[in-house]
Amino acid sequence: MTLKPPPDRLYGRARGHALRARQANLIEHLLPRLRWPDVRFDNTPREIWLEVGAGGFEHAEAIAATNPEIGLIACEVFENGIASLLSRLAPSGEVREIPRNLRVYDGDARHLIRDLPDGSIAKLFLLFPDPWPKSRHAKRRFIHPATTAGVARVMALGGEWRIASDDPTYQEWVDEVFSNQNSFELSSCYDIRPGNWPATRYEAKAIRAGRLPRYWSFTRK
Repeated sequence: MTLKPPPDRLYGRARGHALRARQANLIEHLLPRLRWPDVRFDNTPREIWLEVGAGGFEHAEAIAATNPEIGLIACEVFENGIASLLSRLAPSGEVREIPRNLRVYDGDARHLIRDLPDGSIAKLFLLFPDPWPKSRHAKRRFIHPATTAGVARVMALGGEWRIASDDPTYQEWVDEVFSNQNSFELSSCYDIRPGNWPATRYEAKAIRAGRLPRYWSFTRK
């Protein structure tokens, strides 16, 4: 597969409906206490994990809570999704507690990946990314030969990359891209979410709409 490298720009929305005053206040004052790389982990993580496109951060919170020994960097540019996380951390205006092992990167995840050291990520999550289903928009998809090569550089040998998608075009695309590379091998592929994968809001929405998700696990060779 020969494709031009994707443009160095971020597609998709960074904002949805206007933030309420309280949400905007949380973005201004609470987000800086979680923003990676300005704020590092409170602990010394056994491993660093990365989530690309954290959405409303339900999955990221579940992963961080059940794996307290790791550090999770959750990437999301959509302000409304970030505001959802911050509102749960400060439900009545008072911050409950800043998670010790969860940090937010609110920029383009590809830029973060470029800056990460070789072999520094032990697990990566890409769950229900924007499929950009039109063929002329393939360059906008996160799964891309150039991006996959960058992920391979930062992932530790034996590291796991989990991917989920409910879009048939993107499902075929994942199979095609990964069949034309040598850095990852397929560990599993399911049509039912494995029990150790926390559920996401978007997954539930897709299933209600009659779309059938697929779940892959790839291992860094």
